[in-house]
Amino acid sequence: MTLPDDVRDVSITDVQTARIGGNFEWLLVRIYTDAGVTGTGEAVLGPAADAYVDFAKDRIIGKNPVDVDARLTELYDGLSYLGSQNGVGVTAISGIDLALHDLAGKLLEVPAYQLLGGKHRDEVRVYCDVHAGDHLRDALAADDAAAYRPEAYADAAEEVLAEGWDALKFDLDSPDAHVRDPKNKHLNGPAIEYRAEIVDTVTDRVGDRADVAFDCHWSWTADTVRRLAGQLDPTDVWWLEDTVPPENHDLQMKVTEETDVTIAAGENVYRVEGARRLIENQGLDVFHPDVPKNGGMHETKKMANMAKAYHIPVALHNVASPVGTMASAHVGAAVSNFLALEYHARDVEWWGDVVEEDVLSAGRIELPDEPGLGVTLDMDTVAAHLKDGETLFDAA
Repeated sequence: MTLPDDVRDVSITDVQTARIGGNFEWLLVRIYTDAGVTGTGEAVLGPAADAYVDFAKDRIIGKNPVDVDARLTELYDGLSYLGSQNGVGVTAISGIDLALHDLAGKLLEVPAYQLLGGKHRDEVRVYCDVHAGDHLRDALAADDAAAYRPEAYADAAEEVLAEGWDALKFDLDSPDAHVRDPKNKHLNGPAIEYRAEIVDTVTDRVGDRADVAFDCHWSWTADTVRRLAGQLDPTDVWWLEDTVPPENHDLQMKVTEETDVTIAAGENVYRVEGARRLIENQGLDVFHPDVPKNGGMHETKKMANMAKAYHIPVALHNVASPVGTMASAHVGAAVSNFLALEYHARDVEWWGDVVEEDVLSAGRIELPDEPGLGVTLDMDTVAAHLKDGETLFDAA
């Protein structure tokens, strides 16, 4: 494709979306221009994000896409009365943000990480979310209690290690007969001992072959977390993730201060303003935002820079298709305090087919040198997995 002589003369002509369904809904966002160049992004976990995108697009149509920060500022300001400070409004703009970085990179003929200040590394480390193992998903339907034995988690870890991974994450909020009432978020002694046994069994089996984190999905009280963490060897656990409900930052800070185990959080804070208090008060040990959810590439880089000022490392939560995953990899490359990026689609056989390129290999993503994000949608795969009622956007 021949680029225009002056990218300042390029204008946005349309923004379209298409929802596809994997283990999550992936909202693909595509920006079109009068130069024939397109940019593709993604927003996740926003069932109404497509409506927000459709509403928001009139604020950037007719404008130049290379001024990424200006376009995003217009969107956040223009959607402020609809909740552009957090939630689905930010998630929708995140999808546009990714598409703008892909588009601006193509117009300027640079990889997207160059728009974020350049790369610190040529590849990013990726950790595999094992949930509780596919066999445990089947067991949930079959009510097979044996599959929830700690040894079953360790067996799942062995399977993933054999695939070449050196970083894993398991769910720790697993079904447990000792939990009388999950709504009160309090674990009794046997319930805590069961979870501690899962952690000990997995980490003993894995040894020094991989780092292992555990996701708690905002399930417990601060007292429960303190008692559970007290039974764990802090050197064995990469991090405990989202241990307490996300709406009370004072509680999050209390948990981080009172436990020796590394605490990760950040998936439910939006934009740099939403993350500011937790970071400034060192209310987490690992900052864990989601690029296609919490504000996009531009905002995540700002949040990571703030975390860097407090010497807090950044790991990236991610449940996206290869489009959002590659965008997150560009952010990870551009962030000096980056640890690892999540892969959350081991049980989606066609995940890699969403794009034409090979994105992931042996727990690493190599940063492409191509302009923009460096991935190309496979339209046949997208069409085959459209959600009911969705239509495929223009291929151009």
